Amino acid sequence: MFNIVLLEPRIPGNVGTIGRLAFAMNSTLHLIKPYGFRDITEKEVRRAGLDYWFELDVREYENIEDFWSKNPLSNRHFFATTKTKQLYFDVEYKAGDYIYFGREDAGLPEELLAKNKENCITIPMANEARSLNLANSVSIVAYEALRQNFKEFK
Repeated sequence: MFNIVLLEPRIPGNVGTIGRLAFAMNSTLHLIKPYGFRDITEKEVRRAGLDYWFELDVREYENIEDFWSKNPLSNRHFFATTKTKQLYFDVEYKAGDYIYFGREDAGLPEELLAKNKENCITIPMANEARSLNLANSVSIVAYEALRQNFKEFK
């Protein structure tokens, strides 16, 4: 249904949890290297993804250029960040959209955000928290996209 893009994820448990979510949503998980762990076959990834991991449509890329050569950048690519005012629920998502999330310790690169300002989205927070856990953030945004397109999902 959607394309969840993780740019240089660091924590294998987050990747496994997000993979499980992607499977439940019939979405594709795109993983862009380098990772903060050896590879996606690690025990922590599989444990968090449970037995769904082997049925998941997961694709790996050596870098962002490799990803874009196979998934060209368009206005249907959205970039989750704390550095914008556009709220994730104010965007109209369509099946097939790409939703990007950055490293747990750094987010998405500033230059990527600057080149795609109109498609940057944020999750509002009621106080000065720096950010949310990556798996939680993916869940929040992905399920809003699903809510908007639920009739197509069924």
